[in-house]
This record gives sequence, structure tokens and C-alpha cells, in this order.
Amino acid sequence: MAGGKETPRQKLIGLMYLVLLALLALQVSSSIMEKFKFIDDSLQLANEAANKNNTKVEKGIEKLVTDNGSKPKDAQLLQSAKEVRAEAAKIKTKIEELRNKLVEVTEGYEEGHGGKMWKGAKEETKVEILMIGAEGSKSGEGYKLQKEINDYCDKMTSILSKTEAKRSFEHIAKNGEEDERIVDHESKKKDFANLNFAQTPMCAAMAILSNIESEVLKHETDALAAIQSLLGADEIKFDKITASYSATSGIVAAGTKYQADLFILASSSTLKPIMKMSGRDIPVKDGIGKIELTATADGGSTTPDGLIKKGWDGSITIKNKGKDTTFKVKGEYYVVKPVIQVQAGSLAALYEGCANYISIQVPALGANYAPSFSAENGAVARGNNAADKGSIAVTPNDGTAKKAKVKIKVVSGGSAIGSTDFEVRKVPLPTIKIKINGAVWDGKTPIKASASNIGLTFVADESFAGAVGPVQSKFSPNSWVVMLAKGKRAVQTNDAGSAGSFTVADPGKGDRLVLEVKKITRAGTKTIEMTGNNIFIIPVDNGK
Repeated sequence: MAGGKETPRQKLIGLMYLVLLALLALQVSSSIMEKFKFIDDSLQLANEAANKNNTKVEKGIEKLVTDNGSKPKDAQLLQSAKEVRAEAAKIKTKIEELRNKLVEVTEGYEEGHGGKMWKGAKEETKVEILMIGAEGSKSGEGYKLQKEINDYCDKMTSILSKTEAKRSFEHIAKNGEEDERIVDHESKKKDFANLNFAQTPMCAAMAILSNIESEVLKHETDALAAIQSLLGADEIKFDKITASYSATSGIVAAGTKYQADLFILASSSTLKPIMKMSGRDIPVKDGIGKIELTATADGGSTTPDGLIKKGWDGSITIKNKGKDTTFKVKGEYYVVKPVIQVQAGSLAALYEGCANYISIQVPALGANYAPSFSAENGAVARGNNAADKGSIAVTPNDGTAKKAKVKIKVVSGGSAIGSTDFEVRKVPLPTIKIKINGAVWDGKTPIKASASNIGLTFVADESFAGAVGPVQSKFSPNSWVVMLAKGKRAVQTNDAGSAGSFTVADPGKGDRLVLEVKKITRAGTKTIEMTGNNIFIIPVDNGK
């Protein structure tokens, strides 16, 4: 889709569309019908928020034009923004009319879903008649909608072609063969109307229309953003002011002075500066260039306190009244050779196959500490403390507890700092608790109910749960068997599979229930074989 990076709202809408496609593949039950309503409601809320935001952008463009003296070039951009809004409004009105028609032909609303639920939410035939028309006629509203929406996309391209943005917009209403999201061979042969509205329940059709509206709004948002970026591009106007400071050093020893400069930073949202360091372009965000280099200890001059003085040359080029103006900047920094000292968290050993959260620091580097990590016999990822540069999650490979330690290597700013080793321990098995009719069984009292619901629950080792958290220490059944025994023989064997509970009907007095837990699952993914303390015998005394 044209328009650059997607916003979080647009990514959420895309995710809901994928859910919508998945639900369409399922048989429409009352439960599925309600899920379509939930999706439609969510899309409508998102669309409403996007529409309000676009209104704010339009008003912002209008204010910028007025504040800049309504120059002819800016006034033309404002006119383009109004055209974008007007074209999008036509399509949104058309979609709303179709939504109302779908409600009308399927007999309106009934109470439900926290207010109103569609009476004909499951209706398919009336949806096809309205949106597709008689077979082969292509007279339905879906075909008209496809043309109007794709004409809208072309108009967006045309409007922006008259500006310096010159952005093109993809068609939204695609036939199956044009839509890269469609992978099914038969669906590839369908046109837009049949692809979206054939054999489609009314509740799904409403959600589809909401999703189409969200795509229309995205084009509108992208077009307005492109227009807004052009306003005042040929002159400097500082409209973003912040306070900042620059310290001589972020590390100060006790008894010495801390020194810093406090100042105002002013930048322009319309200014597009080109910044370079040592002749190469550097990334610029919000008017601030990001300089990044790997500090080395070679070259430079050494200060009395053992620091190595280094420097860099930079430049900032801006367009001022149509002409390029370049400013030169010289920067300096100091390189310290740190005494390698790797500090770890309180964990003496890591749990195998689990994300273990630890913190690794190199105090001598102070503010210059910019670590990256790698692991032998395991995997390493960023930790759960964003404010801590050394916060990481280390997952030892399965089987590491039987072989070797996990070695964590530390690099800062491209320079190797050192490594530290951790012992690895196996995950302790949980305590298995038996529940009879919802109550924890004491392990000895015969059950008395004529029909007993047998359930399993698991209590993780306290130290393990405290170290890795509730998600990774959650266990559930994967494979267990319930047997009914009379005398010395089993008269009934039931495979409970991964169910959390199982009902044994009508056990007799003197019978026994034998439970064998064969496998359990940790954290929803890791399967564990049970080899000990996994068989339980429950006596039956139900008064028969």
C-alpha cells in the first residue's frame, strides 16, 4: 500500500482484517456471528478516530496557510487538502448507505450485543442479491462500489500529482487475481463483488465494508500528510522549541565539580536538513541528527587522567529562502579503556529452556555503556526493563543442564568487553493436585459422588516460579489417563488427553480410580514427559 510506514492504528486494522478472513472460513454460529459484530464495532471506532484525526490535520493545514500569509502556493495546497477530504467523504457516505441498506433488507435490529444486534446477521442470500445482483448480470451494489472506490484512488493520485508530492495510490477494491493477500486458487478467479459478498453472512459483509472504509481513510490520511509536509518547505520557521543541556561529563567523582550548559533548542517541523559526519549522511529525526561511531583507543592525544581525546567533523545543510546554507560543526569526545568487570543479577544458575531475566553491567563505562549480547549454548534477547541497558533475557538450550554452561559475551559500542558463565539447572517438575468435583482431594479419603468430575491442577516450584514468572511457570495437562478398576482388573480406561478435567460415570463401591499423568505442557508450548510421582489411586465408596 502506498503511503509509507503504517501507524499502530493501521497495523491493528490490518490484523483485524486477517481475523475477519479467518472467521469467514468457519461455519457461522451465534458465537462466530457475535465475533463479526465485535470486529465491525472495533473497526467503526478506529475509523471514527481516524476521521477525527484527518479533520484535525485539515484544520492544521488551514491554520498554517493563514499564519504564513496565505501565499498562493500554500493556498493551492490547502485547496488540494479540501479536495482530498471531499472525495473521501463521498466514498464514506456511499459505504454508510450500503450498510444501512444491508440492515434494512435483513429486517433491521434486535436487542443484543450490549445494545443492538442485527436480526439477519446470518443472512447470505439477501446480501448476494443486493451486492452482486442476478447471476452474471454484475448489477449489484458491489460492482458500483468497486468502481467508485478505485476511481477515488485515482483521484487521490491526480490531486497529489498537482503538488510536489506526486504520490500514487493503489486501488483498494481489487479482484482476486490482483490481491496478493488471496492465496486460494479458486478465490483468485473471483471478482471483487463475489470475493467479498458471495456466500457471505450479513454480519461479515458489514465488517468487510468497515475494513474497506479504513483503507479509504488510510489513503486520505497519507494524502493529507504528504500535503502538510510541503507547507512552508522553502523557509525556516521555528515552531518546535524544547529545553536541553550538555554536560562536560556524566560521570563525576565525589569532591569534584559537575558542569553543564543549559539551553533552548528550536527546530522547524517543515525544515528538512541534510546532516553529515566525516562526509557521510547521518539519519535525522525531528530536526536532530543521530551521530553514531565506534570508539577506538588508537590515535588521538592522551589526557593527564588517561583518557584519549578524539574528534569528528560535521555539517548541517538547510534550504533558506530557496538557497542551500551549510553550517560546519566540530565535536570532540574522550575514549576510556575500561577495566573489564561484568556484573550479573542475583541468579546463580539459569533454568533450562526458560527466559531468565538478568542484568549485566560494566560500571566503568558509565553513560558510554552501549551493550549488545550473544550467548553460547543459549539465546539472548532484550530484558523487561527498558531503562536498564544491561537488562537481558537468557534462554539456555534444552539439554544444556547435562552438558555445558551458558556463556554470555558482552560487546559495547562494537568493542568486546568480556564474558561471564552461568550454570544451568533443569526445570523442577510441579506438584500435581487432584480435584474431585472442584475441590482438592486430600490424597486418602474415598470419593462418594455417584458421578465424579476428576480434574488436574499443577503447583510450580516456588523458587522456579519466582525466578521466571507466572507465564513460564504455568503447567497444564498434555496426556493423562483415567482408569476405573474393579478388584484386580481395569474395567474402563479413558484417555483424558489435554483436558483439564474428566467425568467418570457411576463408579461402584470398592472400585478404584487410577490416574496416570503421562505428559504435561509448560508455558503452553514445552512438552514434558512424566516419569515419577505421576500415578494416583483414588478409592471409591459411594454407598452402593
